[in-house]
This record gives sequence, C-alpha cells and structure tokens, in this order.
Amino acid sequence: MQVRFTKMQGAGNDFVVLNETEQRLNLSREQYRLLADRHFGVGADQILSVRPSPGAGIDFEYVIHNADGGEVEHCGNGARCFARYVRERGLSTAAAVRVKVRHGVLTLREDAQGEVTVDMGAPRFDWADVPFDPNLLGASGGFVHAATPDAWPVATLWASDAQGPDLQAAVLSMGNPHAVLRVDDAQRADVSGLGPRVQAVTAFVEGVNVGFMQVISRSAIRLRVYERGAGETLACGTGACAAVVAGIRQGWLDADVQVHTRGGDLRVRWDGAHDLAAPVWLSGPATTVFEGVISIPDQPYSSVSV
Repeated sequence: MQVRFTKMQGAGNDFVVLNETEQRLNLSREQYRLLADRHFGVGADQILSVRPSPGAGIDFEYVIHNADGGEVEHCGNGARCFARYVRERGLSTAAAVRVKVRHGVLTLREDAQGEVTVDMGAPRFDWADVPFDPNLLGASGGFVHAATPDAWPVATLWASDAQGPDLQAAVLSMGNPHAVLRVDDAQRADVSGLGPRVQAVTAFVEGVNVGFMQVISRSAIRLRVYERGAGETLACGTGACAAVVAGIRQGWLDADVQVHTRGGDLRVRWDGAHDLAAPVWLSGPATTVFEGVISIPDQPYSSVSV
C-alpha cells in the first residue's frame, strides 16, 4: 500500500499526518506502528488522521494513534498541527475550525502571525473521568489525601515503605489521563525511571501520561512528560495544560503561564480561579517539516516491534 503523508511538529512533538477526508486507509495497529517507527518508517510520536465531518456544526474528525499503534483521546500539539494542515492543504479557509476528537469537540484558531491556539475544553477532576480508581492504590501502599477548599485531593501513588520515598501526584484529565509530579529540577528528574513506574500503578485504569513540573515563577514552569505508548516526548500539549491546571489549583501559578519544554515554549491560559469549568487555552508553534510517500506492507514484519 502506498500512503501519502505529511510530517509536522509542534515544539518538537512530531507527527505523521494522513489525509482521510476522501477515503479511509483502514490501517491496522501494526501499520500505525510501522509509520511511527524511526528506523523502519517515517518516525513520529503520534499519527494524526484528518477525516470528514461526522455531523452538523463540526468541520472535521481528528483521530490520534500513539507510536505503539494504540488510539488515544487527545493531543494538544497535534491539534495545532491539524489546524495548520487543513489550511495549508486548502481543506478549510476558516480562521477557526471545530473538530471532533474521541471525547469531545475542539475549536482551533490560527492568528495572523501563524500561531495556533486550541480550546482544549475544561479539565476534569472527577477521578472516574480520568479514569483513576483510588481503591486500587492499596497494592502499592498508596493513599489519597483529604481535599482542601483550594485544591482537589492529591494521591500518594506509593508509600515510603513500599517503593522508596512517598510519591505524590495531582491526577486529572485533559481529555486523556495525567499525573502531574512537582519536582525541584525538571532537567535532573528521573523521567525514564519514574515514568514507567507511575504508569504501572494499577489505579490508572487506562494508563497515564506522567508530567514532571518545575515551578520557576508564578507565570513560568519547566516541564517534561512521559507519555503513554510513546515514552518521553519533546513536548506534550495536554501535559502542559494538565501541569498548569494542577499548579493553579494548588495555588502555585497564575492564570497565564509560559511552559518551557525540551522542544520549545508553549503558552497555557486557564481562568480556573474563577470558574473550574472554564476552558483551557493552549498556544504554540506548528510547522510542516516535509511530505512524502511510503510503501506499507499489508502485514508489517515482526522485527519492527522488537
């Protein structure tokens, strides 16, 4: 099968974008994995599929697959690339487009300077929506702290007598699950070690993206994210939103925050101090890298997954 693709990136978070507005490619999980593989395929953190409108009032459908081939709910940096893609390809001339994702509808806007802003929707704090089941923390020695008027409960994922020092996380959903850890120095954080350990906590029923947030000031943070199905990425849009929301709820951050990632800077705005149901706004770059055509076998060989 010959597949035409576009390679894009937003703050170093890179994507393979597929145009399925006229015909579905019907790729298998193994074929998505091959596309994302950096040795045998194009190479990407996620694959984004642009599909036609599923209903009235919606311009497109936006489907996301991680590098492991699994479909996921949301991707903020990918959404910005999506907005740039449909305008560059002439699929839309609108300044703002509405797109359906797995768990809702996003509004994407591009300004005159080419910066793309995404209405990421409201954060979800009900752990059933994450999903996160604190009753399953017992196996790791974890527990849940009582809520305070200014913050929601923080989970201790494991206790000091179980797997080392207590590890506390703010748990929430930005359309996909996040656990945000505050660290003193994001650059020195044990992302590759702690990331998989947090993801292995059984209370995260559908897995979790793990954020390592260093608070620089009330208007700036440094962030690294270990993502489901991809490992550490250079940037994570929903992870940036989750970290800022967590910081605002804990009283560490103001409403407008610069997020420094390893791939570049993002801007997150949330008026949660006045309205917990307010949408989170994510702004940042979106760039086309190159276009091409790749031949994908009907049954990719197994060595790709080794």
